[in-house]
Amino acid sequence: MIIYGLNPVLEALRAGRARRVRVGSRGDRRIDEVLALAHKRGVPVDRVELAALERAARGGVHQGIVAEVDAPREYGIEDLIATAHPHKPLIVVLDGVEDPHNVGAILRTVDAAGAHGVIRQARHAASLDGAAAKASAGAVSSVPVATVVNIARAIEELKDAGVWTLGLAAEAPESYDAIDLTVPTALVLGAEGSGLRRLVRERCDRLASIPMSGVVESLNVSVAAGVMLFEAQRQRRRAQTR
Repeated sequence: MIIYGLNPVLEALRAGRARRVRVGSRGDRRIDEVLALAHKRGVPVDRVELAALERAARGGVHQGIVAEVDAPREYGIEDLIATAHPHKPLIVVLDGVEDPHNVGAILRTVDAAGAHGVIRQARHAASLDGAAAKASAGAVSSVPVATVVNIARAIEELKDAGVWTLGLAAEAPESYDAIDLTVPTALVLGAEGSGLRRLVRERCDRLASIPMSGVVESLNVSVAAGVMLFEAQRQRRRAQTR
């Protein structure tokens, strides 16, 4: 598995996932810091030509460095719930979100908001290397991801475990900030354009929308994830101070 960019490679080294690092002939201070960590961890470093980096990154913005890494650890839904202990789970479920930049940005936001993981479907899902890893700014190495066969079935499993499932739908009458997100919660997000699939939508406990005041009809899915996650954290912080 190949990742590229300074932050993704750095986080992969910190997580012990990097197996070999390749850098261009010209470095800078930030690359030197990454290479120092690679040396400390005993990870081999190869000096290569720019063309080799371009090929490895498939045209992505590699910032002069790529790495061969182990695939992320495989998690189950029960692992994500256990990871939350002693806090109440806050999980993101991706229904058909295939764009790697959106997936990476969502992973970055999940990490920043202190949420407990992501559930995605094996089919119609972006790979977690390359562009997704770059967009995640390294969060792909730290955020637990559970890959499932069927999202609707995964929602039922979450509900059986006591986790409320909230689907985001533009036409839903309830506003996202009027819903109690301090309880164990899974936020279910659909692909841009098509949104949640019918069966997934029907499985959710509730549906909510983010009110729009401008001319656009909806937010980018990664931005919507950020709005929802930080609203959940705002509510949870407020509940702790009461």
